[in-house]
Amino acid sequence: MSTIAKPRPTVHTNGATIPEVGATLVPPRTLYRLTLEQYHKIVEAGVFVSGGRVELLDGLLIKKMSRNPPHNESITRLARRLARLLPDEWILRVQSAVSFQGNEPEPDFAIARGPEGRYSRRHPTPRDVALIVEVADSSYLPDKVDKGARYARVRIPIYWIVNVAQRRVEVYAEPRGGRSPAYQKRQDYGTDGAVPLVLETKQIAELLVRELLPD
Repeated sequence: MSTIAKPRPTVHTNGATIPEVGATLVPPRTLYRLTLEQYHKIVEAGVFVSGGRVELLDGLLIKKMSRNPPHNESITRLARRLARLLPDEWILRVQSAVSFQGNEPEPDFAIARGPEGRYSRRHPTPRDVALIVEVADSSYLPDKVDKGARYARVRIPIYWIVNVAQRRVEVYAEPRGGRSPAYQKRQDYGTDGAVPLVLETKQIAELLVRELLPD
């Protein structure tokens, strides 16, 4: 009587998880990690378009998730409201890059220190940024766990997740770096609430949560 071999556990190599096929171990594969300089050269060569469907996370090119109509509706609503509330010394960057430590994510929104021409030859770095906003539906877990840890590691002061599915805005503050980066404070705002817009510890305005979400 023949027996069926059970699959062995997955193998981790260079930060990647390599699954097995049946009982045969897939040989470990080394992932090539790009530097920011190498990534910029690839973009300049036209292989990938900055603002396109990939972003650099921990040196790896990661395909972005597709955006559905409710996601895009929230982006439109946020863009209109944030743009008219910002003081002159701040600028709103929409789906544009932020550079740090082998990463160049393109968050849905980043509020960065102005003036407008400040980033004509470079992307903002964490010291330029007061707030990052990601609109999340199917991307909620990567935005909360993966990107949240990255933003906390480089001390982005405040991070919002506009949670379309759960109809709330999650505000993360007090970033902690080190080996286990995380935000130490979280405050959720439901559709009956207003989320404060805070830049460098100063509250600028409040945004009604129900106006940021699709009907």
